[in-house]
Amino acid sequence: MMSFAPFEVSVPCSTANLGPGFDSVGLAFNRYLRLRFSPATHLHIRVVSGAGKDIPLDENNLIINVMKQAFAEAQATLPPFTLEIENEIPLARGLGSSAAAIVGAYLAANRMLGEKWSKQELLQRATRWEGHPDNVGASLYGGMVVGTWDEEQAHILPCPPPELPFLAVIPQQMLFTEQARRVLPKSYSKEDAILSSSRANLLVAALLQKRWEFLSVAMDDLFHQPYRLPLVPGLQEAIAEARHHGAYGVALSGAGPTLLAACENVQQAASYFRRLYEKLGIAIDLVELSPCLAGAQARQLDQAPF
Repeated sequence: MMSFAPFEVSVPCSTANLGPGFDSVGLAFNRYLRLRFSPATHLHIRVVSGAGKDIPLDENNLIINVMKQAFAEAQATLPPFTLEIENEIPLARGLGSSAAAIVGAYLAANRMLGEKWSKQELLQRATRWEGHPDNVGASLYGGMVVGTWDEEQAHILPCPPPELPFLAVIPQQMLFTEQARRVLPKSYSKEDAILSSSRANLLVAALLQKRWEFLSVAMDDLFHQPYRLPLVPGLQEAIAEARHHGAYGVALSGAGPTLLAACENVQQAASYFRRLYEKLGIAIDLVELSPCLAGAQARQLDQAPF
């Protein structure tokens, strides 16, 4: 039976798209998934804090499934262990909870396998599982990432994150990515594709050059947000109006339903979103987020945490 010393994996949450950077721009934030592993005679999972009531505590857990796949790829057998989960990332809200779990699982499996794969190889495997590189790239590398994925190879360029406060507007209802993707069209008009791709180019340039005044235009997307408006109450109003209330720009975080505002004045923006969602009769959480430079990390624990 494979033996390993107790260790912890820490993975930041992420946002994707930032408007028109659809499946290609990701940003890591300072909310974390922490996974603590210790050898055991059989699999045991427990959630010690955070968003966990909907996390399966058996073989159906996403982390376990990914780790099984990783060990199968390495032609090895996954050893039994106790897994303690501490999760600060809300589930199915567009803040990269599944990507964090996938990255954390691959990082943990890689440690148990004696660091078999490089970070680049971990990126390829995580992207293949997730289906796009933006969230997993941001969680793995930290900071901001810009990348592409042709369903065979992921190419990610890590970039300095914007030195801006962000406000996450998190409705209490879930929205699963599969549901949000079903409403997207199978093709786009030439005009919409050109306009949205030009805004994505402007988005990356504005973020790298710290030209925040361009974000209200650069975050205005035609690839996915117009089709998701019926699924996300408040999105249309926020995109149009939040720029006048302390936000440089607003976009869906990933597939939603969380809205993400790049802020000039966090307090002013928070007041605006409270008024908007009170008018809509929807309960929300407001969370200030800061981009984080460090990506996923593993460290040895002095003793088993259980």
